Amino acid sequence: MFDKQDSYWWEGGKKVESGAQFSPRKLQTALDKLTRQQAGRRSRTHTDRKRGRYIQARPAGDHPTDIAFDATLRAAAPYQVQRHKQMDESGMAYAIQKKDLQRKVRVRKTANLILFVVDASWSMAVSERMQATKGAIMSLLTDAYQRRDRVGLVVFQKDRASMVLPPTNSVVLAKKALADIPVGGKTPLSAGLLLAHETIKREKTLHPDVMPLMILLTDGAGNVSMGDLSPQEEANRIAEMIKEERIKTVTINMEHVAFDQGLATKLAERMGGVCYSLGQLRADILYETVRKEMGDIK
Repeated sequence: MFDKQDSYWWEGGKKVESGAQFSPRKLQTALDKLTRQQAGRRSRTHTDRKRGRYIQARPAGDHPTDIAFDATLRAAAPYQVQRHKQMDESGMAYAIQKKDLQRKVRVRKTANLILFVVDASWSMAVSERMQATKGAIMSLLTDAYQRRDRVGLVVFQKDRASMVLPPTNSVVLAKKALADIPVGGKTPLSAGLLLAHETIKREKTLHPDVMPLMILLTDGAGNVSMGDLSPQEEANRIAEMIKEERIKTVTINMEHVAFDQGLATKLAERMGGVCYSLGQLRADILYETVRKEMGDIK
């Protein structure tokens, strides 16, 4: 996290206040067809782990794990007369073959993770960008509090990327973390993408059924490398890593339309996600964009 004294590290810098909050509608997810039914409940999602509530059975096929014995017995029942020879030879009272095996289909409650990744390098739109991001984060946290959804914020500027707000559902912690965020300097795009990638991978390890969504606000033009590659090539390679992990991403193109070279769009394509251009970035617009991607808007 940035130290408070670093908030004014460049001449003429200023602190950016949070955007106005508003009363959000409930956030739902389209990453699974099972939706929330009551306030205060998490999303339900299918899980391949041997945890969660058993709701139905399917043929096991080549994955004979977590066998549903009741469904397997029912599947084998119509063939018992035909298998009397097998039962006589083996002395079994009931004959079950591999094709009868049924595995359990389970659901468990899970949470959404919304990770904002924000370019805080100096530009004409930086103040509006940060203000809108803060406002959207606070509104999403207010909405997500009872559902245990979490929201985080990665900021990249100058020569590094920092986890300003680790994934949390605490409004109090978020307000403290978002109070002072410096803006200005160069654009270490690849560092921001890498930190976001590592954060989501860690969260998925700790919470295997988490549903992550990365919201990247940038013009797509990096100019600081972590290694020997050019800044743009380095960012592209990390973007492809994110795509390989099947992390759902949304890129918000912050470049002015008159100067747009299509870099944000190309970066979004490499990540396998969509790209939006928001001419007027406000907290409510950003929030509605997130909600749309999470499936709450039909």
